[in-house]
Amino acid sequence: MEMQGIEPCTSRMQKLNKIDLSANDLVGSLPTTFVNFQKLVSMDLSSNRLSGSIPKEIFSLSSLSATLNLSNNQLTGSLPQEIKGLENVAAVDFSHNHLSGSIPDTIGSWKSLEKLFMENNMFSGVIPATLGDVKGLEILDLSSNQISGIIPNNLENLQALHLLNLSFNDLEGLLPKDGAFGNLSRIHVEGNTKLCLDLTCWNNQHQKRTSTAIYIVIASIATVAVCSVIAVLLCVRKRKGKIMPRADSIKLQHPTITYRELRKATGSFDTGNLIGKGSFGSVYKGELGDGTVVAVKVLDIEKYGSWKSFLAECEALKNVRHRNLIKLVTSCSSIDVKGFQFVALVYDYMHNGSLEEWIKGSKRRLDGGLLNILERLNVAIDVACAVDYLHHDCEIPVVHCDLKPSNVLFDKDMTAKVGDFGLAKLLAERGADQQPITCTGGLRGSIGYIPPEYGLGLRPSTPGDVYSYGVMLLELFTGKSPTHEIFSGGSSIIKWVESAFPASIEQVVDPELFTGKSPTHECLITILGVGLSCTVDSPDRRTNMRDSLLKLKTARDTLLKPPLDHKPDLDLEAGIGSSAA
Repeated sequence: MEMQGIEPCTSRMQKLNKIDLSANDLVGSLPTTFVNFQKLVSMDLSSNRLSGSIPKEIFSLSSLSATLNLSNNQLTGSLPQEIKGLENVAAVDFSHNHLSGSIPDTIGSWKSLEKLFMENNMFSGVIPATLGDVKGLEILDLSSNQISGIIPNNLENLQALHLLNLSFNDLEGLLPKDGAFGNLSRIHVEGNTKLCLDLTCWNNQHQKRTSTAIYIVIASIATVAVCSVIAVLLCVRKRKGKIMPRADSIKLQHPTITYRELRKATGSFDTGNLIGKGSFGSVYKGELGDGTVVAVKVLDIEKYGSWKSFLAECEALKNVRHRNLIKLVTSCSSIDVKGFQFVALVYDYMHNGSLEEWIKGSKRRLDGGLLNILERLNVAIDVACAVDYLHHDCEIPVVHCDLKPSNVLFDKDMTAKVGDFGLAKLLAERGADQQPITCTGGLRGSIGYIPPEYGLGLRPSTPGDVYSYGVMLLELFTGKSPTHEIFSGGSSIIKWVESAFPASIEQVVDPELFTGKSPTHECLITILGVGLSCTVDSPDRRTNMRDSLLKLKTARDTLLKPPLDHKPDLDLEAGIGSSAA
């Protein structure tokens, strides 16, 4: 519908006090005839395709006392000085448009304003000092713009403020210390590399002293940005145009957690709670104050690439939800007891360890046995479901880049979940195929699981994940790691399985699994066939994850199907079916 199409109706709508046309497919520019709605209290035109500038007439609607929501459109141009007319409005949302120019200082006349969202635009210039006159302001979000200059000290006067997000701009100078800035957990300023916490930092920056001094600048900014990265990359939920229906719709972050809480939860990061070490840090088991058991991944920020890994993991996980992906609870960016920068990710705790531990036998069932064929097949299907979701069902496809048994963990119910997205890449559509947004900075993945094309400099891709999955599938059913000592001199787990497939698979299958019975034998042939089709050298010839998943589910159905001469135990069949679902 064309937005201008509502103009002929305005004479019949002049007594309206609320307009909500959000989340439609409206196009065109905003009509100036909105000025006729002199009784209008709330107007929501968010999540459409409206373009052009915002008419001055809208800002003359002094009757607006609840909301003005124009977010998630394609609006352009600058805000006029006439915005002072909205002196009675409580919440304004201009976010996610293409608005530019400076923010008029007349915005300080919005004395009733409580919430102001202007993030993800192209606003430039400085932050108006007059915003400090809006005493009732509770939320101010100016993030992801091009705003420069210093943070006005007047903002210290905003005593009601409980969220100030100025991240990813070009701000400089000293961060105010008093008033609203007394509680730094409410202030988010990451991405402003010229901003400093104290005068020493400011002097060091201008004098361009040693790289150590520059590191102090970064650490100081991180002190201010308690859980700030998550506030922008993880926890800014996509609001569907509603500003004030309920309090939880306005929150921009997951529950925050402090360094002190994580230190207490892990027993001061006691080695007895250390459950693993990775390329970029260590993982500890912890118990929060409410009794929740979590896994705390503490990044080693001195290690090259750790901060990039942290951001990659946040970006990859911010919009993904799947039963076979480990849930990221929250994050923490702070300063530790020694004054060093501290960055951590907090996950749901996986009680039954990693797939690597189960393959190697360090984890076993209560009866002392290893995983049987059905249990391993369920694991393979769980992981395939997760990867299929990442490749085919996410709004922006995600390439994990490091699929391997140590990154597959089990919850209390032995449901397999994929974790560790530190090397993940988001994909963007480019013509008929998909290519990563950025090039690799070297090989991505772990030795033995890296697809051959990555060694030739090709970018991460979904076929690359398929290859890594295929290697892991072969490892799961042979019990042999791709880096096992028997694979040397040009040999590999793939060539080893190929040499026995399909006639002599008993030579390569884990002896715990091979019974010689027909259903089991046929099932194993199907599974190994999937693994080999995933690991062919040419990415174009590999099966995709969705087709692999269907074949594995078919193999499971075959395995669960009773022989024709056997009357099934209905209770047993029902139990197996529910656990494998």
